[in-house]
Amino acid sequence: MKRITSRFVLLIATAAVLPLVLYGAVSVRSLRHGTQGSVTDGNQKVAEQVAAQLNLYVRSNIRVLQSIGAELNAVSLTPWEQERILKDYVIQFPEFREITVFDAAGKPLVTSALQKTRLVVPASARVDRPYTSPANVDDDLLPTATIAVGIARPKHTVAWTVGEIALEELWRTVDRIRVGESGYALIIGEDFRLIAHGNPDEKRHVADPDQVGSAAQIGFAKRFRAGAAASTEYDDKNGRTMIGVAAAMADPAWTVVVEQPKAEALATARSIERQLFAAILLALTGTIILGWMWGRSFIQRIFALTRVTRAIAEGKLETRVALSGHDEIHELGDAFNSMADRLVELQEDIRKQERQVMFGRIAAGLVHDLSHPIQNIGNSCKLILKMWEDAEYRDTFRRMVEREMQVVKRVLEDLQNIAKPIPLERFPIELNRSVGEAIESMQGLAETAGISLRAELSPEPLYVEGDLFALGRVYRNLVVNAIQATAPGGLVVATVAGVDDRVQVRVYDTGCGIPADRLQAVFEDFVTTKRRGLGLGLAITRKIVEQLGGRISVASEVGKGTTFVIDFPRTSARPMAQAAG
Repeated sequence: MKRITSRFVLLIATAAVLPLVLYGAVSVRSLRHGTQGSVTDGNQKVAEQVAAQLNLYVRSNIRVLQSIGAELNAVSLTPWEQERILKDYVIQFPEFREITVFDAAGKPLVTSALQKTRLVVPASARVDRPYTSPANVDDDLLPTATIAVGIARPKHTVAWTVGEIALEELWRTVDRIRVGESGYALIIGEDFRLIAHGNPDEKRHVADPDQVGSAAQIGFAKRFRAGAAASTEYDDKNGRTMIGVAAAMADPAWTVVVEQPKAEALATARSIERQLFAAILLALTGTIILGWMWGRSFIQRIFALTRVTRAIAEGKLETRVALSGHDEIHELGDAFNSMADRLVELQEDIRKQERQVMFGRIAAGLVHDLSHPIQNIGNSCKLILKMWEDAEYRDTFRRMVEREMQVVKRVLEDLQNIAKPIPLERFPIELNRSVGEAIESMQGLAETAGISLRAELSPEPLYVEGDLFALGRVYRNLVVNAIQATAPGGLVVATVAGVDDRVQVRVYDTGCGIPADRLQAVFEDFVTTKRRGLGLGLAITRKIVEQLGGRISVASEVGKGTTFVIDFPRTSARPMAQAAG
């Protein structure tokens, strides 16, 4: 059984902390989503800015090539002058490694290279729009790209201006992008190969032919280019969960990805979560401690009432409760003490009344049971004075005195036996014989009352451990009660039967029966349904049966009769004489 203190503390903790816990859970959830959304939005803006810078970087290089083509077509220059112009541009714009001018047939006209040009007009290049090739890694493991700009005026000599640019400046731009402590930007080409990475430890993957080290980022870029969301979460090659955002470049079709470890991005939110959880735990602990202390001081007084109640229930009526405070429980304690005082007074009154009733019943029974034999003895004593010389009357006087003295002795023995159990001796007894002898000895009493009395014995011998004299008194009490309760012409039967390991003796009659409201009290002291007697016969009978290890019960129906059942355990022991034979 749970103690009320625990329930009380749980109630207080639930009422006080549950709203705080719910509020904390909602706040943590909102903070986590809000922080992640804020981080995602901020990183998205960074990615878009990087994409815009790279677009500007590529467009500026395209404009350089366009201006070269326009300048070479504007005036008639010798090849060495054109070559000089191209070399000046390469010197002026260091990101260009080589610039070559082609005619409409794709034949090199002039180049800034010292040797034969390595550049060609890409097959997929179009005159109406600039072309940027996918990024490649040169022999120095540096990224390069080819830009081809067409001249849409066929009368001119120069048809294509093609330049190879080094993307080192692009690397430097990406390297400058830092998000938090461990967040970096990276660029994925239109062929979904890594071009640049802001993390120095990851730059080696640019030259990695299978790009395994950047598989998660490349997969995200593919999904983004296919129309998926611009932000997502993925696990990098180190198993860290990353928050990644993407921004697209128009021309070339590169993808800028900005990634940041989720643990770092949500570090502030996690710190606030821990502080909030600590505050909730502290509040819960404090509430439980205070609730337990206050509840204990509050409930201890109830426990004090409980202890005093149990003490009074055990009969310690002098016990009282002393409660502190001035609240309703203190008033309850005062009322309880007043009730206990009143209970003592009532119990004393009841004891006095019970003693008076008991003495009255005993006195009335003694007067009733002893008045007749004493009166007979007194009357006979008066007559003996006059008829002393009559020998026949003296003999009658002697028998009458002995008979009446037996009645007085039996009444006094009943009183003695009800106060002190009869000492019994146990030895094997055959019930058929003991019941049969008892019924036979009472045939004269039954004939005088006009009652038929018979015994129905078991066909097999049944033995119990008992006292022959005490059992005879039990049979006599039950049979006499049955005869007195049965009208002339009725029947009283005593049966003996074995039931498994038990032996039963039944005494039933066809008498008036016992009312149901008085049936359970017939074995109590001084309870009787007859006009005379102290009501001790059945009480003594029950004591004898229980002393012998048996049980006695009664069933009755008014107007039809009563049945008493005595139940004893069967024994395998035999009388000494029978065992010796």
